[in-house]
Amino acid sequence: EPKSVGLSAFFSSRYRLPIILAFLFAFFNQVSGINAVIYYAPRIFEEAGLAANTALLSSVGIGLINLVFTMIGLSLIDRFGRRFLMYIGSFGYILSLSAVSFVFFSGASGGITVPVLLFVFIAAHAIGQGAVIWVFISEIFPNQVRSFGNSLGSSTHWVFAALIAAVFPWMASSFGQAYIFGFFAVMMVFQLLFVWRMMPETRGVSLEIIEKRMTSSV
Repeated sequence: EPKSVGLSAFFSSRYRLPIILAFLFAFFNQVSGINAVIYYAPRIFEEAGLAANTALLSSVGIGLINLVFTMIGLSLIDRFGRRFLMYIGSFGYILSLSAVSFVFFSGASGGITVPVLLFVFIAAHAIGQGAVIWVFISEIFPNQVRSFGNSLGSSTHWVFAALIAAVFPWMASSFGQAYIFGFFAVMMVFQLLFVWRMMPETRGVSLEIIEKRMTSSV
């Protein structure tokens, strides 16, 4: 069994590729706006024209959709692969977020249009990023640096979660929901490009082969 390495060795050029992949994966997870939507769902629904009690009930629906589609994602991840689920999630993100942005731009946000679109957004997240992120990040790092890699991915994830959650109310007041969701949609286009051009498939690939692909000689 290879011995573990120190933090300085982890940040060497040998592990540059998995570090970049883990950082970008966790970064895109949060710039989708997922935690902002979950944290501020009642406020978003109220701005979409729903009554306060209906907005709260819709937040319960978000939790239920998240649970159901996370379980679906877990059942599919080893059958169809990580990249396949990420493609589904990315297209779902782009379509739902763009539609929410358009609805707020057009001023036709009354009724259940926005809640339904956000349910689609939550489903896309749960079956894609939500199901794949921690599996993928743990697979791309060799055993001797996996603890550092998982810590890096988790730290990136929650730092950006805190930042976006902190600035979301200010952005909503300053720019409005239409621009915020438009920004999230654009970032998910970049995620789609990341999946297409950079993300390797790890389903059915041995850890030894993944390590050879992820590390460079020094």
